[in-house]
Amino acid sequence: MTSHRPITLFHAPHSRSSGVLTLLEELNAPYELRVLNMKAGEQRQPPFLAINPLGKVPALLDGDTLVTEQVAIFIHLADRFPDAGLSPVLDDPRRGAYLRWLVYYAACYEPALVDRFLERPPVEPMHTPYGDFDTMLGVLETKLTSSPYLLGDTISAADVLWGVALRWGMDFGIVPKRAVFAEYAAQITARPAAQRVAERDAALAAAHEAAVKSGAHQR
Repeated sequence: MTSHRPITLFHAPHSRSSGVLTLLEELNAPYELRVLNMKAGEQRQPPFLAINPLGKVPALLDGDTLVTEQVAIFIHLADRFPDAGLSPVLDDPRRGAYLRWLVYYAACYEPALVDRFLERPPVEPMHTPYGDFDTMLGVLETKLTSSPYLLGDTISAADVLWGVALRWGMDFGIVPKRAVFAEYAAQITARPAAQRVAERDAALAAAHEAAVKSGAHQR
């Protein structure tokens, strides 16, 4: 599908929007970046709250269509630019597995990661959306042990999502640095798209920190 609708990503460095920015780079998609200084609280100011009342990034404007929630944005963008080959088409037998791993990230991995980070005590598996942390992570480990990517030998948008997220989780000490996770995250984050985003995010984060220290964001 070809379209000239403008795409705008609301982004903050070293946040969940970094994964979306990496995907945009992988898709070679044209986009405009609207950068928010979260250290200065710009995500909680009226201009952005009019975009996303939850004050969260990423948020994406595709023409007049607003898409929030990281996984929804991934599905939308990968389908929007099919020539990149990062999203199985509807009648592709791999489509179900592709959607499974994208939604597994949002429905199971993210809640489990937050609970682990906040050191919440475990509860009965039937009372959580993910069962228990070790089982949830074990499902992913088993899959990545059997194939280089989530859909086999071919990278998809789901791998971009998971590769960036696992790198973040391991760097913060929440996800154990098992060999299969480290190797998988390394192959995703070593790709040129991820490297470009990492370099840009580092520069943006440094500029935001300097602006807060100098009080420039208040002027």
